[in-house]
Amino acid sequence: MEFTETVRRRRMVRNYDPERAVSREQVDALLALAIRAPSAGFSQGWRFLVLDDATARQRFWTATADGDEPPDRWLAGMQSAPALIVCLSDKQAYLDRYAAPDKGWTDRDEARWPVPYWDVDTGMAAMLILLGAVDRGLAACFFGVPPAAHRAVRTAFDVAEQLRFVGVISLGYGLPDPKSPSLKRGRRTLDEVVTYNPAPATG
Repeated sequence: MEFTETVRRRRMVRNYDPERAVSREQVDALLALAIRAPSAGFSQGWRFLVLDDATARQRFWTATADGDEPPDRWLAGMQSAPALIVCLSDKQAYLDRYAAPDKGWTDRDEARWPVPYWDVDTGMAAMLILLGAVDRGLAACFFGVPPAAHRAVRTAFDVAEQLRFVGVISLGYGLPDPKSPSLKRGRRTLDEVVTYNPAPATG
C-alpha cells in the first residue's frame, strides 16, 4: 500500500472480530517497525508489553475496570480485540544516555528536559504500529490506561516502577464500528494549523 493511502486510511477502530486472532508473527513485525522510531540520543527508552493471550487480556481489563458495572459499548468493543500492546516509556534510559561521555550531562538533571522525550518517542513508536497495522490489513486503536488503574496494572503484569504508561494499542481485524461523535468537528485545515515565517512580535 502507498504510504499516503496508509495514512489516509488510518483510524481508531473500537470493534473487532473476536474469532480472528492476530498471529505472534504479525505482532512481532509491527514491533520491528516500532523500534525504528526516532529517539533522542538514540536512547530507545520504549518498552512494549504484549497481551495476546485471553487470560492475560482479561487480567488487563479486570485491572482497569471501573467498579462492577457491565461494559458499555466502547468497552465491549475494545475487549473483543485479540491483542493488546501496552506502550511504556523509560525516563531513566534517557537520563543515563545523556550522562554518557559523548553527551556529558552528568548531573542527570530532569530540568534539562522541559519536554518528556521518553513519552514523545514512545508515542512515535506507537504511531508506527498504528500505520503498520493498516498496511497489513489490521485495525487498531490507541487509548490510555486510567491513572487510578496504574497500580493494579503494574501488579497484574509486574511492570517496573521506573516505566511509565504512555498508552495501549488494541489490535485485530475490524468489524463495523460506529463513527466517533468527535468526527463531527471535522478535520482542521492546513490554514488553521500551519504558519510560515511569521514576523517578530511587536509592542
